[in-house]
Amino acid sequence: MLPTTTYNPSSQGNGALNSRDSARYTAGAKRYKYLRRLFRFKQMDFEFAIWQMLYLFTSPQMVYRNFHYRKQTKDQWARDDPAFLVLLSIWLCASTIGFGFVLGMGFFETIKLLLWVVFIDCIGVGLLIATLMWCITNRYLMKPQSKGYDVEWGYAFDIHLNAFYPLLVILHFIQLFFINHVIIRDGLIGCFVGNVFWLVGIGYYIYVTFLGYSALPFLKNTVALLYPFALLVIFFLLSLGLGWNFTKGLCWFYKYRVQ
Repeated sequence: MLPTTTYNPSSQGNGALNSRDSARYTAGAKRYKYLRRLFRFKQMDFEFAIWQMLYLFTSPQMVYRNFHYRKQTKDQWARDDPAFLVLLSIWLCASTIGFGFVLGMGFFETIKLLLWVVFIDCIGVGLLIATLMWCITNRYLMKPQSKGYDVEWGYAFDIHLNAFYPLLVILHFIQLFFINHVIIRDGLIGCFVGNVFWLVGIGYYIYVTFLGYSALPFLKNTVALLYPFALLVIFFLLSLGLGWNFTKGLCWFYKYRVQ
């Protein structure tokens, strides 16, 4: 059982900025340490990263309980081990190659698609979402008594990676087995099956994101992060009524990208 923490505004253990370790734990120092380990595979704990990936599907709360433990032992919420990012990149590359195969793309088209997905869809969009959530949480969701506390940008990016992984597996791996035989065929069944994948994948992304920010004891009203669920369900029902097949649109978009 991993230890948990309780929020105490007078303490210095849940995200507060204290002068004792200010030089040691600056954002630049953390970033340098993380990037320095990015290509040192022998120093990465891949077994623990795989454990996190499994629990993001079965019990994502356990993953964020470990983030609490890291804060207690290393005085930072964000990961200091890039093993999860490396494994996520491997998953992303493999699933994108599978997508290229399913769509009948050639070698160079698949490589082009892979570059788009890795650097734009994953990294680019991830940086944008993490920065947006970092600004929103620090500006609007901080408790009044939490002066001196802040949401680490690296933790916001970790939350995005945690939420992106189940979305990737659902839309870029499991869905592949249904695209040619069910989803892209005309009719309500193909539209329904494809859009259900999107409903589950994006719903999982919203839920894991909510868990990540609700784990921070100095934030308030994090339940508001679940409100997009209602819009997601409404949009799903609307798409069925209008015959919008999101997966078919994604396939067209991927082919258009590599032209």
